[in-house]
Amino acid sequence: MIKLRLKRFGKKREASYRIVAISSLARRDGRPLEELGFYNPRTDEVKLDIPGIVKRLQQGAQPTDTVRSILVKANVFEQVSATAAS
Repeated sequence: MIKLRLKRFGKKREASYRIVAISSLARRDGRPLEELGFYNPRTDEVKLDIPGIVKRLQQGAQPTDTVRSILVKANVFEQVSATAAS
């Protein structure tokens, strides 16, 4: 199964995360299938590749709880349902 989850990078105590599409069996910092965004919890900076995320969600990818809350704040699920309806 493909998951949308966070991949940690950055220095100790200064972590940032990339939102990636990756196999659910792969390790956290393993090679992703695709990088779809960026999240910095210290500054709440978020950059998303919304068309790529919508495509992966339509293909059946499951976001983790943290990624789901980031996507809800960015109103990505509304775009998934809008493209599915048309």
